[in-house]
Amino acid sequence: MASTTPSVRVVWDDRFTQYDFGETHPMNPVRLDLTTRLARALGVLDLPGVEVVGVDDEPDLDAFLTGVHSPDFVEAVKAASLDPANADERFGLGTEDDPAFVGIHETSARIAVATRDLCKAVWQGEIDHGVNYCGGMHHAMADRAAGFCIYNDAALGIRWLLDNGAERVAYIDVDVHHGDGVEQIFWNDPRVLTISVHETGRILFPGTGFPGDIGGPDAEGSAANLELPAGTGDAAWLRAIHAVVPSLVRAFKPQILVTQQGCDSHYSDPLAHMAISIDAQRTAFETIHDLAHEVCDGRWVALGGGGYELVDVVPRSWTHLTAIAAHKPIDLEAPVPQEWRDHVTERVGRPGPPRMGDGVAEGGHVWFRSWATGSDPDNPVDRAVMATREAVFPHHGLDIWFD
Repeated sequence: MASTTPSVRVVWDDRFTQYDFGETHPMNPVRLDLTTRLARALGVLDLPGVEVVGVDDEPDLDAFLTGVHSPDFVEAVKAASLDPANADERFGLGTEDDPAFVGIHETSARIAVATRDLCKAVWQGEIDHGVNYCGGMHHAMADRAAGFCIYNDAALGIRWLLDNGAERVAYIDVDVHHGDGVEQIFWNDPRVLTISVHETGRILFPGTGFPGDIGGPDAEGSAANLELPAGTGDAAWLRAIHAVVPSLVRAFKPQILVTQQGCDSHYSDPLAHMAISIDAQRTAFETIHDLAHEVCDGRWVALGGGGYELVDVVPRSWTHLTAIAAHKPIDLEAPVPQEWRDHVTERVGRPGPPRMGDGVAEGGHVWFRSWATGSDPDNPVDRAVMATREAVFPHHGLDIWFD
């Protein structure tokens, strides 16, 4: 049983910032450094029950990584890691999305080990929640890199859980991009439920994640894809999440949640077209946290993911995530510490946001209409929700019309 006092482990290692594709690449590691600095400035990392740990070296990286990734791919990453000139585009390396850099193997593996270690600690009862906002590399496939992701830390963590007694694992992904790598790796495994809430692949990378994609022949209903139209805003996004995610998780009865909280759904993110605020992201994170306690006795591993507004969005969103995991959510009206803003001004030439929210919430809440009030067939978000419910809910014995 989970302890009554929250025990939260946050993984941070300065070496995570070595995951660096170059100054002009969207995934600039400054976002990770600024997140940790903001969480520290707000006292989140010093809260009772919160421990911050580094990453121990894995004695046999090849055996660990090939639990999910093909040996040929791992060898290709190692070769590119020694000399980026060896990058092989057949494995997704040396591309515009995933340029090679010296140390790419060790740095990518370190992030994956961190997520695996959190999964292990949560499963073995050492902690209730684990947070690795440097993880969430959900596009990496078994045999190739993709979408800024080299090794799929979420899949490697889930693989460890399955190999060590877990019978049902739920993976929830609210990144604006489809969680294609995790879905494909467990496509035909009925022990893993993958739920991805994302902007439609008809216009956004990776071009996948449609309602009819429900898992392999031995695992139909194990994949749920909620593809939302561009421009979806806070109330509709939260309504859609609540219309699909809680019902599926409750029906599946997972023993642990592994979740990916990419924050690139924000309205200012440069790589997508959604209209979500920090306030709504915080609400979604609280929903996931509540589900972990309701269904999994609190067993929850929370990861980062995408997010390319490096100053105004990523640090605030993932600091909120960490504070929620610590059972000490931060008021959306709370001021951003001046010391952090001063550092940001010195680092990037602008001060960053003045408060922890976007001024959308009312009384600390982002309000949305419950699915129980009925659907509107003329509303594109409601149509997207119905498509997902019709495709997946019957496989779990759920009514497509009512919760």
